[in-house]
Order: sequence, then C-alpha cells, then structure tokens
Amino acid sequence: MNTVRSRDGTTIAFDRSGSGPAVILIGGAMSDRGTSASVASLLAPHSTVFSYDRRGRGDSGNTLPYAVDREIEDLAALIAEAGGSAFVMGGSSGGILALEAAAHGLAITKLAVYEPPLIIEKGGPLLPAGFADHLAELAATGRRGDAVEDFMRTALGMPAEAVAGMRNASFWAGLEAMAHTLAYDMILSAPVETGSREPLSRWASIESPALVMDGGASPAWMRNGIRALAETLPNATHRTLEGQTHQADPAMLAAALEEFFSGVRVA
Repeated sequence: MNTVRSRDGTTIAFDRSGSGPAVILIGGAMSDRGTSASVASLLAPHSTVFSYDRRGRGDSGNTLPYAVDREIEDLAALIAEAGGSAFVMGGSSGGILALEAAAHGLAITKLAVYEPPLIIEKGGPLLPAGFADHLAELAATGRRGDAVEDFMRTALGMPAEAVAGMRNASFWAGLEAMAHTLAYDMILSAPVETGSREPLSRWASIESPALVMDGGASPAWMRNGIRALAETLPNATHRTLEGQTHQADPAMLAAALEEFFSGVRVA
C-alpha cells in the first residue's frame, strides 16, 4: 500500500502495480481498491496501474464535510504521483467522477468510463428526493446495514429477498464499513440523474479521447444514457461489451481498455 496527501490534507491510499503508461482506476459505490484488483492485474503487463480507495473507504481518510471538489482534488494528487498526467478509467459512479475531473481540466490524456448511471429519460428509475440525506442519516445513527439495503433496493433495483439473503454473507461487513460513502455517490450522481439529457452538456467541453462503454445485457435506460454521453463528448468512441451487465467481466473490460489506451487492437 502507498499513500498520497490530497489538497485538504486527506490521506488517500493506493496500490501501484506493473510498468508502462499510468492508468488510474476509479471505483463506484461500495467499492474500494481491492474491487478493481482483477482488472489491474490484467492491465499491469503494459501499464503502471493505480487502484485507490476513494475518500472514506478502506485505508483512505475521510475529512468532512464531503464535497465532489474534494474527490477531484484526490484524483489530482494521484495524477501528480503518477507523473503529471494519466489515463483514467471510472466505473459506475466512478465514471461520473472521472468525467467531472476531466471537465475541471485535470491532465487526463485518455478517459474511459463504464456505465456511469445517467438517467436521461422521464421513465427512468429516478431516486426519491433527499435520498442522499436518508442514507447519510441511516449510517450516522448506526443503521449501516439498513443504508446498504436501501441503496441496493432503491438505487440498484434489487429484490428485497435477494438483499435479505446477502445480509448474512461474509462480504456484508465490508459493505457496511463503506455505508457512509453511499451518500457521497448519490451527491456525485444527482446532477445527471434527472430524467433529462440536458445536464450531460456539463461535459461537452472535454476534449480528451474518450471510450464510453456499456453492457449489452444492461437495461435500456442505462444504455440510452451511455449513447447520449457518447454523442455529447466531442472525441468519444462508444463500445458495447456484449452479454455484460453493470458488473462486467474483468477480462472483457481489461481487453477493451488495453486496446483503447494502447491504440493497438487486442486479438
């Protein structure tokens, strides 16, 4: 484990592996640096891969109050550690963070995202008003498991029976440990989960080459948002990983990333 200090003094923990051009992986909700370990290991033969704990997770600090700008500063510190510029890949809400960072002018030479949750249609699964505050309140009052369950059922649309069964699983304690950060992801995602395409214009100034990916088995509302994003970014390529859902196969994802970052087609 390595650490870097963000602008506000928060310690950000990261793992570094491999050699070659720098690639920074950004996880989504309920993920830490271990979540991206499989993709990191597949990219490491040709890249120097940075997998990190976003603030509030794992071994990173959690200076309050939370703000999206502080997460952008965390990424800026990692880019500086990587040599001043980097390729960046963000999954789910981590993709929204990557897009926000690129729009703020961070030195992201190539940008890849996989299924950032963009709700651009009125019929999409819009979240209840105040949902971030609700999750924060549950976590702050010791109901961390309830926060995770409400997120899974409301934001991810998982059946109640499936979530109830997960609460006895060995991995549940790890999810509860990150429960307070679920509100962070809701704050990050809220501006582009409105049932309108217009908020995507906040990223229309991003000039870096971008790879915008979705899964062929993902719901229509998700795939429609990804297509709209690809049309919004001025230098984007849209790619569908056939047969994949929001949890993409690491080998398929890594192959797409390697091809994009290297500019060489992977057989």
